[in-house]
Amino acid sequence: MNNYFIILASGQSKRFNSNKAKQYIIYKNKPLFEHSLDKALVSKLFKKIILVVNNKKQINKKFPKNVIIIKGGKERSDSSLIGLKYIKKFKPTNVLIHDAARPNFSIRLLKNLIKSLKKNKAVIPVINTKDSIKYRVKNQLFNLNRENSFSTQTPQAFRFIDLYILSKNQKAKIQDEATLFIENNFKIKFIKGENLNSKITYKEDIKSNKTFVGIGFDIHRLITGKKLYLGGIKIPFHSGLKGHSDGDVIIHSVIDALLGAMRKKDIGTLFPDNKEKFKNIRSPKILKPIVEMMDKNKFYINNLDINLICEQPKVSKYRDKIIKSLSYLLNINGSLINLKGKTVEKLGLIGKEKAIACEVICSISRWKKLTS
Repeated sequence: MNNYFIILASGQSKRFNSNKAKQYIIYKNKPLFEHSLDKALVSKLFKKIILVVNNKKQINKKFPKNVIIIKGGKERSDSSLIGLKYIKKFKPTNVLIHDAARPNFSIRLLKNLIKSLKKNKAVIPVINTKDSIKYRVKNQLFNLNRENSFSTQTPQAFRFIDLYILSKNQKAKIQDEATLFIENNFKIKFIKGENLNSKITYKEDIKSNKTFVGIGFDIHRLITGKKLYLGGIKIPFHSGLKGHSDGDVIIHSVIDALLGAMRKKDIGTLFPDNKEKFKNIRSPKILKPIVEMMDKNKFYINNLDINLICEQPKVSKYRDKIIKSLSYLLNINGSLINLKGKTVEKLGLIGKEKAIACEVICSISRWKKLTS
């Protein structure tokens, strides 16, 4: 793994029309630039992450040692070259360049970009253009064929040495690094981008609509001879949870809570227990399409509050690992997840250590369609 991630966050945000540069405004509970930074950290795909800013004094938070903050230049291309020159001493193999104004990309996209770099020198995510596009020649307007029109996105991935040489020799201003490769007749690999990975340009792009609340509950009997999974991780225990799947009551409750908040029925409807294909399936696999459903419908999680109800095992021993697992599976910061352990004072099946239950309350919001 010799990958480096450069986040460009030194723009002046003239079109954002605010006293504060947009990369520092609070978006989904934290500064805009932190979304890109956190995803790069959680992915564990990069040796170092370089945050290029216009004012280092604006950053008043400590980050892990592999995060380096440097001052950028006047133009985007200047900041990109400054970042490339900085990491040159580390002899990187690959580098990804990303605009901090695109906070909604997924870790899955990062993995796809790096995977495609194995056989390519430049990999760019693109999406089809949905709007009708026209171009003007003097006083005449002409239609541009939408089937052959695409919007490029970031992160953009490159073999370091090729991008460094092209950037160092470039004299004119460029919109993005892909332009360098196109102008110099380099072959580019285009991969499918993400509709949610739009650029925040104006204040209107970050206004939220309504907030929704969902409640999830699940309970399973403990049986011997089966592994215990909670929150996507294996828990050392003498019994496991009986169920058509792996019986992970935490993930099942999270799914039901999210579905309830989105008003999308329940887990039993989408993943019925009489279907053979779901027999013994790991619960993270059925959580994945729910996360994709949220992305498609432009929902994001405000917070999750989880009560795990059991006598044994004790939640405190595994709380951090479970939160870390859920954070990765849901593609959110772990600070948005709270996990509590509750007992029932030896009452009923749970009190006799014959069952484990879980209840989850979630809050989600839906964002307006973002400007590409």
